[in-house]
Amino acid sequence: MQFTGFSAVFLTSLLFTFSACGDPLAGYTLIWAEEFDGTALDSCAWVYRSDNKHWSVQRPENVEVADGFLHLHLKKEAVADKAYSGAGVISKAAFRHGYFEARFTVPSGAGWHTSFWLMKHNGSGGTTPSAATHEIDICEHDSITPDAYSINLHQWRETHIGRELGRVLAPVLADGFHVYGCKVTEDSLHFFFDGIRVLTEAYAISPQSEHHIWLTSIASHLGDTERVDDSALPSAAVFDYVRVYQSEVGSEKMHTP
Repeated sequence: MQFTGFSAVFLTSLLFTFSACGDPLAGYTLIWAEEFDGTALDSCAWVYRSDNKHWSVQRPENVEVADGFLHLHLKKEAVADKAYSGAGVISKAAFRHGYFEARFTVPSGAGWHTSFWLMKHNGSGGTTPSAATHEIDICEHDSITPDAYSINLHQWRETHIGRELGRVLAPVLADGFHVYGCKVTEDSLHFFFDGIRVLTEAYAISPQSEHHIWLTSIASHLGDTERVDDSALPSAAVFDYVRVYQSEVGSEKMHTP
């Protein structure tokens, strides 16, 4: 595992922190989980992403729960004014602080932006941030770059301020499942890849709103993508589980509408 955007001295210090950071779940207790063990999406726990954005329309019909996994199917098909369809789901439960973790694999072939992220949903089925103060992107993967993903933080109130906190270089992510995590406390964000801490950032945004959990994959120009690789379609982003843990001594709260 390597990192870009850091000085050699800082990177050396950071790697020492990785080896000493311990279990990300130490001191935390499971409070919410989705294991996708049923035969359909649990409508008591999730709503569909259903917007028209970038190069695809996100369709509920592309969401499938089968064999213990959530499949977000990605297709070349004409829908509205787009040539592709993607998919996504958004949790009904919202959380302010805690440790958030998902295990999933991403599609291969250029053109797909697959994300595991936190932002308060306004109920529209889309990404308009009218209800959110900020957004935490635990993993944003552009499939044109198979061996890296980005970690980002956005502030949405008044003026939009978006920052890439770091890029994680990893094995080819479409070749298998990996575990992505983020520990959100009142004053810091700790990001993990396969149980190893890869980045720590101050969490100075105020106020700190609750977040819904988003699992999404859309066709997109992001990552300087010029076109979708049609030869790799149909494809899917596949999620094994999503879990939320609460500090045994902290103040994390869960809210379910």
